[in-house]
Amino acid sequence: MPKAKMLSETVAEDILSMITVDKRFRPGDKLPNENELSEELQVSRTTLREAIRILVTGNILEIKRGKGTFVTQQAGTAAYSDLNELSALKINMRDLFEIRLMFEPENAYLAAQRATKKEMNAILDHGRRIEEMIRNGEDRTLEEQAFHKAIAKATHNGFMNELIPIILKAIEGGVKLLQENDSLSQKNMEDDRMLMEFLEQRNPEGARTAMKIHILHALQELDEAEGTQTSGR
Repeated sequence: MPKAKMLSETVAEDILSMITVDKRFRPGDKLPNENELSEELQVSRTTLREAIRILVTGNILEIKRGKGTFVTQQAGTAAYSDLNELSALKINMRDLFEIRLMFEPENAYLAAQRATKKEMNAILDHGRRIEEMIRNGEDRTLEEQAFHKAIAKATHNGFMNELIPIILKAIEGGVKLLQENDSLSQKNMEDDRMLMEFLEQRNPEGARTAMKIHILHALQELDEAEGTQTSGR
């Protein structure tokens, strides 16, 4: 079993994800005040201070006396530079789906085992919103990304934070493909529902298999779309 993380370490990872993945805070930006941020993250101010201390030690944040806590200019540049370059490359969609196939089934397996109650609720909430958006014919790109990011974060594997931008890029392309076809969107909703059921049951093998089926369906759809484009030339 992996060593249990302190709550402050998990909160530090959440703040780091806000900076490097969500791009909510950029170098030079000031974080919300202690009361607002602790309420948003649903932790005590003592835990938040310890999480900030961790990030200050890692040169991600800096405290300016009398002014507040700021994101450093170095934040996200060293640890993420190689992967940011990779995610910026013009990689074909098949390569991106294959990367997902390598990592996301294991993400689902670990999330089923390791997700806290709060993390599992967040995953399931995103999944339910995706279903609603499919029914309403809405663009669900951001919600799909949030769903898979929540699963990756629930693995409690620090390296996954670095891979998330690549996974999200693949999901963006996949959703665009799915939204062009109602029957494919319906199949995607059924795949997501199966995955959510296994996650909620804390069934790691089932979650792994469901995620694999979900991505294989997407690959099949990609092949069919590319075949149609080729025959139409």
